[in-house]
Amino acid sequence: MAHTCPRSLPTSALKLSYKYRSSSQTRSVSDSTETAMSPAMEEALDDVQKLRDEFLKVLRNRRSGEVPLSVEPAKPVAHPLFQEASPPTFSEAMNACPKANIPNFKDKLHEENLYLITEEGEQGRLPVWILSMKENNTQKRPAVVFLHSTKKNKEWLRPLLEAYASRGYVAIAIDSRYHGERASNISTYQDALISSWEKGDTMPFLFDTTWDLIKLADYLTTQREDVDHSRIGITGESLGGMHAWFAAAADTRYAVVVPIIGVQGFRWAIDNDKWQGRVDSIKPVFEAAQIDLGKTSIDKEVVEKVWDRIAPGLASKFDSPYTIPAIAPRPLLIVNGAEDHRCPLAGLEIPKSRACKAYEDAQSIHNFKLIAEPGIGHQMTAFMVKEASYWFDQFLMP
Repeated sequence: MAHTCPRSLPTSALKLSYKYRSSSQTRSVSDSTETAMSPAMEEALDDVQKLRDEFLKVLRNRRSGEVPLSVEPAKPVAHPLFQEASPPTFSEAMNACPKANIPNFKDKLHEENLYLITEEGEQGRLPVWILSMKENNTQKRPAVVFLHSTKKNKEWLRPLLEAYASRGYVAIAIDSRYHGERASNISTYQDALISSWEKGDTMPFLFDTTWDLIKLADYLTTQREDVDHSRIGITGESLGGMHAWFAAAADTRYAVVVPIIGVQGFRWAIDNDKWQGRVDSIKPVFEAAQIDLGKTSIDKEVVEKVWDRIAPGLASKFDSPYTIPAIAPRPLLIVNGAEDHRCPLAGLEIPKSRACKAYEDAQSIHNFKLIAEPGIGHQMTAFMVKEASYWFDQFLMP
């Protein structure tokens, strides 16, 4: 079920000003037809930049100490940590990702492990895993950053990284804060969320990893000779989908964006009593807040206070109605399940409407699409993985 924007102009009349277009759009629309921005468009861009500056200010506010970006060598992880009692062993969805048929593929695959130092302290050591094909030429390639879901790790994403690498991408994965190599036991992430509520000195839910992704973009655009700096995509599942959304809102170097089962309306969920699905995914921190606030149960007041404490602005000025339109005019595909209780489809009506306006104002309406897969809850499916793959190929491949 694709939700597209109503067009006030016929398709043939749209003037796409953004540098990434599908080949058919490039053929049918000449750069010479582009027009100067209207005062309204310039004002909208100013508003987006103000939002971005304010968001970066919040991100900087809880850093343990900013340091120059540096790189340290790392080794492959033999036994990745999953923060769940019964770790998964196979993903049908990820293994459905289109993959080139390359003889002796493993022998031709190049793997790198490294750490980026993104700030002071233990959590400022960002584990990065990069897969690409060994090439004799020096041609720059597009890159895609992949982000895992709650309680998993970068190694879980191997099927996606291999599939994209086989098709000519530089495929990159990281461990988000308090996950994978940045965790010591199966409760590390849960403990970090509770600590954030109690102390207010970190932002383990979304924003700390968003900071890391800005630093990752620094690395990819300044220290990678194999990466085309203008062709960097970002995607993720669930928690990773939210990370992709906020990283793209904060940093325009992420040129093509595909959040999978991640985009939602936090304010809408509170106002419409639909917050339970998301709360249940990280319930211990809300239970701790409930006790501290003297409540007999978790209610909307508890939910709002937790979001404001652990991710300031998440249910207000940085919510999806504001940060999703900020991604325009870059290509954005949002893929959700139509029955997802954590990301209710009804909560996306306002961000979708505002995104449509932003993309139409930027004369790039072809660059935005929202797909809700019928009958699917909070689950990444093979269909979603394939749609994401097609989207990246359309806008990142020559």
